[in-house]
Amino acid sequence: MSRVWFITGASRGLGRAFTEAALHAGERVVAAARNVEPLADLAERCPDHLVRLPLDVSDRAAVYEGVERAAAAFGRLDIVVNNAGVMLLGMVEEATEEQIRAHFDVNLFGAIWVTQAVLPHLRAQGGGRILQVTTMGTGGGFPMVGMYAAGKSALDSVSEAVAMETEQFGVKLTIVQMGGYDTSLFTTGTTMTTPDPHYQRLRDELLQMWGDDAGPAPDTAVPVIMELIDLPDPPLRLIVGNASYDLVQTDLEDRTAKYRAWEHLSRKAPG
Repeated sequence: MSRVWFITGASRGLGRAFTEAALHAGERVVAAARNVEPLADLAERCPDHLVRLPLDVSDRAAVYEGVERAAAAFGRLDIVVNNAGVMLLGMVEEATEEQIRAHFDVNLFGAIWVTQAVLPHLRAQGGGRILQVTTMGTGGGFPMVGMYAAGKSALDSVSEAVAMETEQFGVKLTIVQMGGYDTSLFTTGTTMTTPDPHYQRLRDELLQMWGDDAGPAPDTAVPVIMELIDLPDPPLRLIVGNASYDLVQTDLEDRTAKYRAWEHLSRKAPG
C-alpha cells in the first residue's frame, strides 16, 4: 500500500519538489501551505493521491485541526515533512520584536506544533517517519541570517530530544540539514530589516560574497530524500548537498581547533 505524506510548505521550493516526487512514486500526499493555489496543477493530475490543505503553521490550533484533517484524508500518516520556513534577513540589531517573533513562530514553533500534533497518530499506528528540514548552517550564527540560524538550531535541539523520546514507539526522526538550494526563500519567503547605516560596509561585503547564484534546483535534492525515507535505520542528522557537506566539516574542524586553543583555560574550572 502506498504511504501517506504530510508536507508543510508544500507550494514552493523544496516542499513542492518533495510533493511531486512522492506523487511520482505513487504515494499519497497531504500538501499543506498558506496558499495552496500553486498546487492546482498537481491536484488536477493526481486527484486521488493529493489533498491540498490551507494551513498557517504558526497557528497552533489550526495545526492541530489541520493534522486531524490530514490523518482523516487517507486514514493514516506515514511520513511527516516539517518543511515550512521563512527568512528574516538583516543584522540582529536591526530586527524588530515583531519581525523576530513572527520568524520564530514559523521556523521554530510551527515545526514544534506540527510535531506535537502528529505524534499521537504515529504512536497509535506503531511508527512513522518525521523529517525536520533545517539547514547546514545550524552549527553557528552568521551575519544577516542570525535569526534564521537560531530558529533552525533550536529546532535541531528539540528534534534530537523528540527522536530519543519517541524511538520507543517506532518513530524514526531525521534532521535534514539542507544546503543552499534555489527555493525562493530569499525572495518570496524573505522579510527584510530596515538597514542601519552602521552596518553598510559589512552588508556590502556579504552581498558581494553571496553573489547572484541561487544554488541548484530543489528537485536535485529529491533523490537523497527518497533514499532516506526508505532506509530501515535512518541517521539522526543528514547534510544534503555535496558542497555543503565540505563546508560543515570545515566549520567543525575550525570549531574544534578553537576549543583546543583555549583548553588550558577551560580545564581550570572543575565542572
